Parts: sequence; structure tokens; C-alpha cells
Amino acid sequence: MRKILLGLLALLVLAVLAVVAAPFLFKDKLRALADKQIAQRVRAKVQYDPANIDVSLLRSFPDMTVNIRDLRVIGLDSFSRDTLAYLPNLQVGLDVMSVVRGGQIAIKSIELERPNLSLRRLKSGLANWDVMISDSAAASKGQDTAQVNLAIQGWRMTDGRLRYEDLTLPFSMQARGVNHRGRGDFARNVFDMTSQTTATDLDLTYGGVAYVTDKQLDADVTLNMDLAKSLYTFKDNKIKLNDFPFSFAGAIGLPNATDITYDLTFKALETDFKTLLSLVPGVFTAQFKNIETSGKVAFDGYYKGTQNALRMPGYGVNLTVTNGQFHYPELPQAAKNINLKMQVDNPSGITNNVKVNIPQFHLDLGPNPVDGNVRIDGLEPMQVDGRVKANVNLAEALKVYPVKDLAMRGQLFVDGTAKGIYSKTQMPVVNAAIRLTNGFVKSAQFPAPIENINLNGTVVNTTGRVNDTQINLPQFRMVLEGEPLEGRLTAHNIDQPVFDTNVRGTVDLTKITRIFPLEGMTVTGRVAGDIAAKGNMADVEAGRYQNVVASGTVKATNVTYKSKELPQGVKISTGTATFNNNQVAVQSLNGTAGSSDFAASGTVSNYLGYLFTPGQSLKGNLTVNSRNFNVNEWMVDEVSAKTTATGGRAPAKAEGVLQIPKYFDLVLNSRVDNVTYDNLKLTDARGTVVVRDQTATLKGMTFNTLGATFGTTGSYSSQNLAHPKFNFGLNIKNLNFQNAFAAFSTIKALVPMASQVEGIFGTNFNVSGEMGADMLPNLATLSGKGVFDVVRAAINQSEVMTKIASLTTLPELKTLLVVDKKINANLVNGNLVVQPFDLTVGDVKMTLGGSNSLTGALAYVTALNVPTGRLGAAMSSQLTRLTGVQDIKGAERVTLGLNIGGTVTSPRVQLTSGSVKDQGKALVQTVAKQKALDLLGVKARPLSREDSTRRAGQTPEEAAAQAVRDEKQRRIDTENKAKEQLAKGFNSLFGKPKPKPKPVEPAEPAPADTTRK
Repeated sequence: MRKILLGLLALLVLAVLAVVAAPFLFKDKLRALADKQIAQRVRAKVQYDPANIDVSLLRSFPDMTVNIRDLRVIGLDSFSRDTLAYLPNLQVGLDVMSVVRGGQIAIKSIELERPNLSLRRLKSGLANWDVMISDSAAASKGQDTAQVNLAIQGWRMTDGRLRYEDLTLPFSMQARGVNHRGRGDFARNVFDMTSQTTATDLDLTYGGVAYVTDKQLDADVTLNMDLAKSLYTFKDNKIKLNDFPFSFAGAIGLPNATDITYDLTFKALETDFKTLLSLVPGVFTAQFKNIETSGKVAFDGYYKGTQNALRMPGYGVNLTVTNGQFHYPELPQAAKNINLKMQVDNPSGITNNVKVNIPQFHLDLGPNPVDGNVRIDGLEPMQVDGRVKANVNLAEALKVYPVKDLAMRGQLFVDGTAKGIYSKTQMPVVNAAIRLTNGFVKSAQFPAPIENINLNGTVVNTTGRVNDTQINLPQFRMVLEGEPLEGRLTAHNIDQPVFDTNVRGTVDLTKITRIFPLEGMTVTGRVAGDIAAKGNMADVEAGRYQNVVASGTVKATNVTYKSKELPQGVKISTGTATFNNNQVAVQSLNGTAGSSDFAASGTVSNYLGYLFTPGQSLKGNLTVNSRNFNVNEWMVDEVSAKTTATGGRAPAKAEGVLQIPKYFDLVLNSRVDNVTYDNLKLTDARGTVVVRDQTATLKGMTFNTLGATFGTTGSYSSQNLAHPKFNFGLNIKNLNFQNAFAAFSTIKALVPMASQVEGIFGTNFNVSGEMGADMLPNLATLSGKGVFDVVRAAINQSEVMTKIASLTTLPELKTLLVVDKKINANLVNGNLVVQPFDLTVGDVKMTLGGSNSLTGALAYVTALNVPTGRLGAAMSSQLTRLTGVQDIKGAERVTLGLNIGGTVTSPRVQLTSGSVKDQGKALVQTVAKQKALDLLGVKARPLSREDSTRRAGQTPEEAAAQAVRDEKQRRIDTENKAKEQLAKGFNSLFGKPKPKPKPVEPAEPAPADTTRK
């Protein structure tokens, strides 16, 4: 006995040690196995934190439980943005001995807590749940397919959410509050699988129609599973949707990798009419439990055939209701004599072949009968033969069926028949009449009632041709909170209607949009009008407005409009307009657009074509005035075309690009006292803006800003919103250099030296290019030319001039004063090219020209003509070397050639040439011209051998070497011809081309006192 007790004690100790040690012994091993299996067998991204894995023997003893928290499975390729599964808590039960032995691990159970599963099949047939790699595919790669064995015997889901969408059908299902458990021994080939499922909310949609909404599901199903044959047969089962129970019989098979076979029948398990009534939307409420019903129901159907990429199973449904009745105890009336027969049949499974037959439908809502029947054969085209007839007192109808917070009165009569083919080009023969007398509607959503609703209309088509449809509404009238609205309408010829209508009264847009909500839009205010129109839409589309009779007056008061696309909102405080066939005359229109006010008057034409014919433009000539207008609010993203405004306070800076409406053809004579654009404040802006073809053309536009006067003409186009283009002529007077540099980023990039200049300038400049995403010019695209008119400019503390003064030992060059100087300049692919201009500083003559790049690099050349006696010994020595003139002091003046490189803040100044002749202007002009041609990509044309020999300062040996280089250059010339054509016009920027000299005999080398290159 002592040995037995000791043995039991030892076994107990080992068991406790195993329970305690399990997490430490097997956690890493199981995690490594999971990682390996995921990498080899799953085509998806599986995300989890290793710290969220626990291993225990206590939860499912004698099995081992692996618990994984916050696991996500995300698809690949077409599903890379889809989360297939989010599992807050996943528990997997493992056979403990299979783990201990280290061989094949057997999975015996799976539990999911609060899972969120989203299953999708695209139109192409791809499914996001197809993530597992088959055993055969894994084995072909040499992977071990025997490490895991699915010996599942039980599974459970608690409080799950399931979404299923199949775009090939199209069908979608959504279930919430799903609880599911099942059992079955998957280690055997043939066994019974039992399952119990409940869902608190179930939605089913097919073809965009919601057939089941917010219904409860309770299903107990037993399936015989034959895994070897992939055949699954229904045994005992009961499925209840709300209070409607039904069951299945038959089998589902998977004979191959592409097909699913169905041979199913289904039928209702009860015949009480109350069970069917529970499926009606909104009926399954607390009151439904006490409803009094009578009558019988018969329901059955089939689903049979093969489903694959090309075929769908056939189906059929039969439903019969006999002498149905329901009555809410708290209501005085009952719905009686409900009789319905319906057959739906489609043995082929092809959706277009469906046949629907409802030979009988009758319902008495209290004393009010409703009758109908319909037969439908096919969908496209649809053969239809049906009738509906009802004469219902709306107040009596609410005594039968409860609708919370809704009051209705009035007599509604409907009688309509339709027989024939319905398609895109054809419609049935129709004869329908509708009449509502003394109508009244009031609801909790809009407590103000619509009263005295009276309308009488018919829709008639006697031939089946669409254009022969006649719509006649000789009278309609209603009163909304004491405000009457009435009118009439007749129309026929649906494709291009012939119409005759008039409407008069006052509409409170706030009330109307609460009754008929506009998704994503908010509209308020009041519109009063008396409008009449008669004519043919064919005349409208052709612009024959003389054939259309239209007249009327419209007055708007405090009308506001706001939408997702227009979050800034537009408000018309007051507006009055009269119109005729072709023209609307706006007498006065006052309001705000965002934070900007406006007042307008003028005429608008072609409004009928704009409203009713796609592609026709709204034309007009308006005078528009504003005290304050903020352009920043009207920028849009250049890709999405959506506004960048938030709908709150107006933005302080521009964000996005300005979009010009597509179908506007307007002339706007405008005057705005204050304009905000980016961080600029403009005043007294006036001129004419022509809006046409998504282009705004400015004519005589003037405004003041930064203490200067601006004038501009030109255009801005948003036809390509990603690359909006502009072409402007600018005329600016009395602009301060420092103000310009601080306000305009373009000046900072193109004229960086302006930061070191004090003074006033003007310009007359033509420039074109593209606007960037911030509505500022894209510098790399800029081209243009013009004149800078420097009124007065002082250059102080300039690094460039300081270095020139230091190199030349001429201290007066540190400070420059420029008065009344015109400087010609050009923009070439965003680079500023300054044509040579002259300055005089004391007894120094200076010529400057060149360019600076987008990166801020300087490429200028300057020539200084100075008295020789002003130069120091070091400079005289360099000139002697450059010119070959030994007695440089003997010359009265000398010309220095300097190159300026680097940047404005870190310039480089080099002496490159010298001459005892006054050749400064010619030297700078030649170099500056070549720099401009370089920006166009045009290489220098080589000189002839004779011209080479005559090059100033060259010896015959140097001329011979140059001739060899010239020969190579000639081969390059052919490639330059096209570019030279482009440059022809550019040559004129540097003055008229000089006539070519007459040919002369080769001369001896020139004396060595000329500029040496």
C-alpha cells in the first residue's frame, strides 16, 4: 500500500509539473511550427505579436490549448487592402501526446471569440478566402505536409460578425451577433456533423435588392459528411428566420475542383400565416407578439444543378396565402382577405430566363380593397402583363398597420394596366391613372404638415413605342405651412419631350429638403416664382429657342447651398430675375460665396441648353462687384478635383489649384475692393474676365498691392487640372525691391540679388508656363521676355560687388547706385537671362550680362573699362600676361573681363581677359548671348579657318589647332539645325544681327595687344 501511495503521489507531482512546465516547454516549439506552416501553406499576410501567445493544459485538459490574441489575416494582390479575418481571441485545442511525441500534431478543436470575418469574391471569380496552399502544391515544393493533422471534433464561435459578398451573382450577406458551435469527427471519412447557429441581425441582398433585413436566425442542422466523395447530405434540420421555420432535404457535392452540385428542396414547417408575416420589414416588433392572425401559408421550392464559373443551378419557389388576416389589438381596423398565389421558376439558372407569375393578389385594408396580378417572363427584355387597382382612404390604412409618428389623410385612387415588352427601346402598352384628394401628411421628422394635396394625372401609351407615352397632370396643388404651390404638366415623346407646364407659388427649401432629403447637400431658404414653359426639347438641344415659349419671375430670399464638393457654401441673400425663351435677366443678386461677398446683375442665356442638354454651355454677361473676395477658398486638389477648403474659416494661404468650370461661357465685368490671394492683399481690382472652355482670360485687369500698381492681360487654363497653364502680360509700376522679394517666391528664385537691393522698379513683362499644385508658378516651365525699368536702386553689402571691388582694387564698386535704367531680360525654361546693360561708377564704365539658374547658380560676365593708373601692380601684371603688352601702364584705359559664378551668398569672381581697347560691351554681349543659346540647347557655330586665324590674340599655331577643333565641330552642326531654328528669334533679343563682312584675304596675326581668349 505504501508503494502504491508513493507511486500515486509521484504521478500527481509529475502531472502538476507538466501543467506548470507546459507553457515553457512547448510555447517556442509551437510558435516556430505556426510560423513555418504560415510561411509554407498560407498565401496571405498573417499578423500577430508573439507575446500574445499562451499555452495551457488547464483550459481543455487532457488536451493542450494554444491561445492567440489579436491575429489578423490580410489578403494579397487584389485583396491587399482587405482584412479577411480579425480574431481578438483564437483558441486551438491540440492533442497533448502528439505535441509531446514531437511528430504529427493533431488539432482537435477551435474556438473563436468576437471574430470579424469578411469573405469576398470578385467578378473575375477570385476569392479572398482562397489562401491555403494545397497538400499537392506544397509537396511538389518538397515541403512536409504531414506536420499538422486536422482531427477536429468540435468548434465554437461566440458573438461573431460575418460578411459575405459575391460579385459574380451579385449576392451579399451580413450577420451580426453570430453564435455557432458544431461537432464532428474529421478524423473519419464518413460521419455526422451537427451544428447550432444563431444570429441577432441577418441581411440578405441579391441584385441590389434587400430581401432580408435585420432578421433573427436560429438554425439546427445535421449533415452527413462523406469526405472521400465530397458529398454532404442534409439529415434532421430546422431553420427559423424570425418566426418562419423551414427545412432542407437533399445534398451538396464537390465532384471536382471547379464544380459545386446542388440537389435541394425546401419547405415551410408550419402553415400559420403569422409565421410568414414576421418576415415583412418592420413587423418583427414588440407589438407583433400580440398580433391576431388567421389564414394558411404554403411554401416550398427547389435549388438544383451545377454551379461553376459558367453555370448556376436552377431554382423555383411556390408561395400561397389563403384567407390571411392580421389585426393589432390596439388598432380599430384589420387587414383581411389576404389571398396570394406566386410562382417563381427558372430551371436553367440563367437569371434572364426567370418567370414570375402572380395570378392573384387581394387585400382589404379595413374597408379599402387592393387588387393586382402580374406575369413576368424574362428580364432583358421583360415580357410583362399586369394590373394594380386600389382605392384607399389613407387614414383608414393607418388604422390597420401601425407607422410610428406618421399621420395621413386623403383618398388615394390608383388604377393601372401594363402589357407588352419592357426594354431600353420598348415599353408595354400602359393605361394608368392616379388621383389624390384632400391629402394630408405629417411626420415626426417634419412636424409641419403638407396639406390640401390634390393631384390628378394619367400615363398612357397605346402603341408600346417609348416616344408615344403621354403624361398628363392637369392639376396639382399643395399647401406647406400656409404657403400654396400649384401647377400643371403635360408631356409626350420621352426621348425629346414635348412639354407644356407652369408652376407658381412659394417653396421653403428648408422644409422641402427635410421631407425629401438631398444626400450630401444642405439647402435652405425661400424661392417664390411664377414660371411657364412650352415647347420641344429637340428645339432646346438645337438652340432654336424662338420655338420655345418660356416666361416667368423668380425671387430668392436667404437661399443657401452647401455640399461635400462645395463645403464653403453659397448664400443668396436676395435675388430677383425674369426670363424668357433664351435669356434670364438678373436685376439684382446679392450674397456670399464662402467668406466672400458679391453683388451681380446682367443677363444669362442658353440656360435651357445648359440645364437639359449635356455639353452645352451657360452663357452670360454680368457685372460682378465685391467688397472682399478670398480666392484661397476656391482651390481644388489637382488630382481629385475636390476642394481643399474645409468649410470653416477661410484659409490664409492658397492650397490647391483654381478650377475653371467646364461649361461656362461668361463675360464678367468685375470690381473688387479687396482680394486675398495666397498671402497677398490686393485692392481696387477691376477689369474684365472672360470664362470659356475652362479658361479665364483677363482683359484690362488692374489692382494695387505692396504699394505698387499692377496691370495684367492674358489667360489661365485648367483644362488639364494636373498641369494648369497661364500666359500673362504684366505691367508693374513703382514696386519696392524688398517688398517684391519678401512677397513673391518667384522673385526669390529668379532674381536672388533683389534681396540686396533697395529701391523702386517697374516692369513690362510677358511670361507663360504652368502653375504648380500650390497655385504658384512652376519655375522650370517659365518662358518669357520683357523690360525691368529701374527707377532707383542702391546695391549695398553685396558679396558679388565686394569681391569685384577686392579683385580690381576699386573700392567704389562696393556700392552701386542705379537710376533710370532699363534692363532687358528673358526667361528660358525657368532661367533668368539678363541682356547686357551699361553702368557708370565714377570714372569706371561697367557692362554686365548673363543668367542665373533655378538652383541659384550665377553665370554672369562683366567688363570694366577703367583708367590704367587706378590699377595696382598685381592687376597690371595679370593684364600684361593676358594681353602680351609689356608696357600696360602706357595705355590710358584698359578693359577687364570678369566671370561671376557661385551663388549670391557665396559668389566666385575671376579675371578672364584684358584689352587696351574699349571692347567691354561687345565682350559681354557675345558671352551672354552664348549662355542664352546654351539654355536652349544650341551649341556654338564654329568659325571658318580664316575667321579662326583672325581671332584676336591667336598665333598661327594656335589658329591651326583651332581649325582641327572646328572640323570636329562641323559634324555637330548637323544635329543643331533644328535647335538653331528655335534660336533664330532669340538672336534678336541682343539687337539686330550685324551684316556679315565681305570675304577678305587671310591676314597676318593681329598684334598681341588685343583680348586673349
